[in-house]
Amino acid sequence: MPQAYQGIVSTAAKNYGMPEGLVASIIKAESNYNPNAKSGAGAMGMMQLMPGTAAGLGVKNPYDPAQNINGGTKYISQMYQKYGDYQLALAAYNWGPGNVDKAIKKYGKNWAAISAHAPKETQNYVTKVMKNWG
Repeated sequence: MPQAYQGIVSTAAKNYGMPEGLVASIIKAESNYNPNAKSGAGAMGMMQLMPGTAAGLGVKNPYDPAQNINGGTKYISQMYQKYGDYQLALAAYNWGPGNVDKAIKKYGKNWAAISAHAPKETQNYVTKVMKNWG
């Protein structure tokens, strides 16, 4: 992790009760620490927040590293509180909680079962973040 972001990641992780390594792994997977990253779908900043999600999290400038990391960490924390499982939380972060909710109704709260039916991008994302974190 670039030294410039160490303090922001550490503080955000502590504030939202998330493992620092998980937050760092999400940032690495989402933007490789590029604060100006923008996806074709419109996700912005280091943790690739969609405009509506960013606004809902109180992020006024998604390209500001501190705001983006705090917003993204708050969001993954919310997803973890909702699902109680890091893989499901990451799937929701990437694929959207609505899709994860539908998958849970069909397959239960079992990432292995859900993963078999999730988009390849989400399968790869969860695997990549978990591997980099571990």
